[in-house]
Formats: sequence, C-alpha cells, structure tokens
Amino acid sequence: MSANTFGQRFQFTSFGESHGPAYGVVIDGMPSEIIYDEKLLLKNLAERKPGQSHTTSRNESDQPEILSGIFENKTLGTPIGIIIKNENQKSDDYEKIKNNPRIGHADDVWQNKFAHADHRGGGRSSGRETLNRVIAGSFAQMLMNQKHTQTKITAFAKQIGPHHLTEEINGSSELSENIKSFLENAKSEGESYGGIIECHIENPPMNLGQPVFHKFKSDLASAMISIGATTGFEFGQGFSNIEMKGSEFHQSLISKNYGGVRGGITTGEDIIFKVAFKPTSSIKDVAKLGRHDPCIVPRAIPVVKAMAWCVLADHYLWHLTDRL
Repeated sequence: MSANTFGQRFQFTSFGESHGPAYGVVIDGMPSEIIYDEKLLLKNLAERKPGQSHTTSRNESDQPEILSGIFENKTLGTPIGIIIKNENQKSDDYEKIKNNPRIGHADDVWQNKFAHADHRGGGRSSGRETLNRVIAGSFAQMLMNQKHTQTKITAFAKQIGPHHLTEEINGSSELSENIKSFLENAKSEGESYGGIIECHIENPPMNLGQPVFHKFKSDLASAMISIGATTGFEFGQGFSNIEMKGSEFHQSLISKNYGGVRGGITTGEDIIFKVAFKPTSSIKDVAKLGRHDPCIVPRAIPVVKAMAWCVLADHYLWHLTDRL
C-alpha cells in the first residue's frame, strides 16, 4: 500500500490502524527553530477527539508522544515523529461483520484490493486516521503563525442534515440544543446525516500556488476530498457563478468572486470554500453493533482546518524557492 504521504515541501506521512497499538505521523520539511506550541496541538486534538460529546461513545485521551524532531521546545529541522496510542478499542464489536462487508464502507474494497485487511473499526480507513492530519496541521499552523502572523483559519458547520447553521455556531461543543437533540435522536434510531463545512482562510500570503499543476485551489480541493466521507468541494462562488453574467462576475481585479485565487495563485484576499460530507455509513443494526457518529461534521471541522493549514504551509515553503 502506497500514497500515505501528503505535500510537496511540507510533507507528512500517516500510519496506523483504528484498533492497532497507535496512530502516528512523520512530518518532513518543517524548518528549524519553529517554537513548539504544545497548547495549540492539544487544543486542536481536543476539538476532534471522541468521547467528549453526543456523537460517539468511544473514549480516548489522545495524548501525543513526540519521538523526534523537537529539542528545547524548538524544531530541529529533522523529521518530527509523533504517535498517539489507542486506548479504548472494542474489537469484539466488529467480529460479527468480519465476513459481512458493511454497506457504504470500504470493507469489501480493501479486501479485494489488498487481499488481507483489518476489519476492526475500519482499520486504516477509520475516521480515527484524521488524528494524524490534525497533528500535521497543528505543526503547519505553528509554522504559519510564526512566519505569516496575520493569517487565520476559521471553519463552521454550514449545514447538518436539513438544518442550516450560522458561523457563530462553531464546533461540536457549541451546537444549539435543537441540533444536539436532533443528533441524539438519530443516534438512538441508528440513523445518520451528512452536512457541509464552510472554511475561511483570512489574510493568506500572496503568490502561493503554481500556474499549471498544483494550483493552490487544486491542492486545496485534493486535501479536502482526501478526508473520509467527503462528497463535494466548492471554491469561491462555486456552482452559483454559472447563473451570473460575465460582466457581473468579472468586475475588478479585487473581487470575492474569484475566491482569493486567480491563475492558480493566491491574491492575498480571503479564501472561502465549502466541503460536503455524506451521511455516516454505519446505520441501523450495524451502527448499534459498534460506536459510530450519527454525523461526522462537528468533529470534521478541525480536520478541515488542519488540512488547510497543511496546504498553506506546503505552498508557503514552495514559494520561498520560486525565485531562487
């Protein structure tokens, strides 16, 4: 199995399975002398960890263990190795589905492709793999926080099932009571829902991205669609611009219609995009056999932000060499 590494200059390699000893990530390309911000890493991990909300009953502490790349609270410029041990596996929950592939999951696909697959909790295809993305994204954020301090990334649930939300409702811990009740009812019924996350990259650096392949928006789309359960990506005005006249769309060089990218290169304007997620695949009796989210959108918010930080850091480091 290949293709476990993301990025060109800022790279991370993800490893581990849902019911294995640990998940881990190796980050390569991180410059030296970047201050290690442990509080930031723990905060980001806490936003996505299970067991703290109504969405899943799996309870993990998700405490990172740094193996390499950090000395005296600064990066060395060498590969950064980090693991997080799995503590709350209940592998027996999955014995009944070992030889009965679940609808909507990748159980049969993985078995057909690799011949030998870990069925426990989805193995490598588990949503718990996003731990590694949040770790890598946190280090990318540390880099950007210290090299381009004005850049910020925010994200929120735009829609959960039939319910449309606002930017003020940001993160699973702040969901309104009616949304919490909606998801709790779905969980008790073995039902699931999808949703949409909207993400804003405020004050990004100018001139990031390549003009042909590895356009900034194409790498951003690739990063988001690589997250499990995603079904769509919309950049800037997205599909709505097809209804606009060209004279309306192309009003000036500075326009939110372009989404902050022209010719594949960032303009310095805010970048706005949306990511759609399908309903969680485990439903009805299958959902009741294991521990599953009725909607992954609340816990996917920090994952979307993490991947956006990774794309930013990757293209930022790339841009530093463009004129050499």
